[in-house]
Amino acid sequence: MKKYEYTIKDEVGIHARPAGLLVKEAKKYESKIVLLANGKSAEAAKLMAVMSLGVKCGQTVEVEIEGSDEEAAYEGMKAFFEANL
Repeated sequence: MKKYEYTIKDEVGIHARPAGLLVKEAKKYESKIVLLANGKSAEAAKLMAVMSLGVKCGQTVEVEIEGSDEEAAYEGMKAFFEANL
């Protein structure tokens, strides 16, 4: 399992548009990708679960990746967060 933390820089947090893009990115990988924030967790491939976390600007999200392509998923998701959130 690989993990990293990311502090959201997007001024409106993880709202509809970036959440949709995040889900699309997560679905590219076989590994299970889980986001943890505000004492809750959500599978990154499920839009409503990601939206339900209610992550705002300045909050830190922990990303856990586990599976057969976790190295590629780790690099891809990390790059996605830095480019979009």
